[in-house]
Amino acid sequence: RAAAMLGLWSLLLLWGLATPCQALLETVGTLARIDKDELGKAIQNSLAGGPILQNVLGSVTAMNQGLLGSEGLLGGGGLLGHGGVFGVVEELSGLKIEELTLPKESLKLLPGFGVQLNLNTKVGMHCSGPLGGLLQLAAEVNVTSWVALGVSSRGTPILILKRCSTLLGHISLFSGLLPTPLFGVVEQMLFKVLLGLLCPVVDSVVGVVNELLGTVLGLVPLGALGSLEFSLATLPLISNQYIELDINPIVKSVAGDIIDFPKSPAPAKVPPKEDHTSQVTVPLYLFNTMFGLLHTNGALDMDITPELVPSNVPLTTTDLAALLPEALGKLPLHQHLLLSLRVKEAPTVTLNNKKALVSLPANIHVLFYVPQGTPESLFELNSVMTLRAQLTASATKLHISLCLERLSVKVASSFTYAFDESRLEEWLSHVVRVVYAPKLNVALDVGIPLPKVLNINFSSSVLEIIENAVVLTMAS
Repeated sequence: RAAAMLGLWSLLLLWGLATPCQALLETVGTLARIDKDELGKAIQNSLAGGPILQNVLGSVTAMNQGLLGSEGLLGGGGLLGHGGVFGVVEELSGLKIEELTLPKESLKLLPGFGVQLNLNTKVGMHCSGPLGGLLQLAAEVNVTSWVALGVSSRGTPILILKRCSTLLGHISLFSGLLPTPLFGVVEQMLFKVLLGLLCPVVDSVVGVVNELLGTVLGLVPLGALGSLEFSLATLPLISNQYIELDINPIVKSVAGDIIDFPKSPAPAKVPPKEDHTSQVTVPLYLFNTMFGLLHTNGALDMDITPELVPSNVPLTTTDLAALLPEALGKLPLHQHLLLSLRVKEAPTVTLNNKKALVSLPANIHVLFYVPQGTPESLFELNSVMTLRAQLTASATKLHISLCLERLSVKVASSFTYAFDESRLEEWLSHVVRVVYAPKLNVALDVGIPLPKVLNINFSSSVLEIIENAVVLTMAS
């Protein structure tokens, strides 16, 4: 069996002519910083297990599918199959590729210019020698390709192969006899064959990377709330360690209409990215947008009835009269209460000092059930709930879970005597914690979508709450 040798492919991705210089996130955009390690892993994974190069390992004759299989470049009617370039070569010398093993990548980002990608591979060949017997050969090959960056009609980054050239390195003969004058002939033959083989491979790799880049953007359903569409706000920027994408989130209703919620008045100062980590910054705008959609769809309103309340939560006229005996002492006892809670305006989210708080203004109408009659009103309260948000990340979303931190109320109208509303705050806080907050968390289960960045899984990322944004950092 022919021994294999190391080769080198150099791929220059001309990606962005600007360099990130200031960690400042503008009012709306989502910022994604892709570490060069993640780009390298995406390329390596596409070579190893993707649909393009999944069968690249082993000898060509053993392949029956994929790039090197019966329907690929080296098989059937492919580039090196019957009737192709290699068919001609085979008629002359019987040359066959015996082994083309999985390339290994190394990556270098070039600030203000692009990416240099080195792919190391092993290639083994054999053929019938001019003097009889079997020749076993190996060759080093350098392939340099230039790929320009464009923007697709969908607003996604796209790589376009502009130029590809090969440089044939040292040729080794491991067995058989090959006269020295014929080495030049063999070299010219291999140059033509490998140019036709490896440049289409580079084009295929670019195609796989483009598929991954295309998934960064796109339409993300939000169930009954509508959808969120990501688009590229500016051309990608590049530093010596990461590629930066400024992504613009566009919120749409179920009917497809664009919904424009108020923007944060100040940008977020994003912390520097450490080496070998990738970063996604979720702006305050997306938090306010999520709660704005829930408010618009009435998902934050609730009628708290006896059927929804556990037995340990007091919700009868007897319990209420005990809190306000002067005002409500004459109420009929043991009648169930109804709390009609309506959120008056969209909640306000505050991100600062490592805390996420949600201020939710609501009108609470307290009624009591009359036997065989409609509920009768007792009083209405204007309330402000301050809820602490617990943030967790999954592979594709940022999830929010709320718990009540404090509640304040003021009487809006009353059909009873005047009373001190502060005496109701502890009771209402208990009802909100046990009944209303869980309902909010069910509505929030839709989560805030994260842009797909080369299939990076942020479920084990580190979350940092900064002023007007949340930063998710994932180690490469």
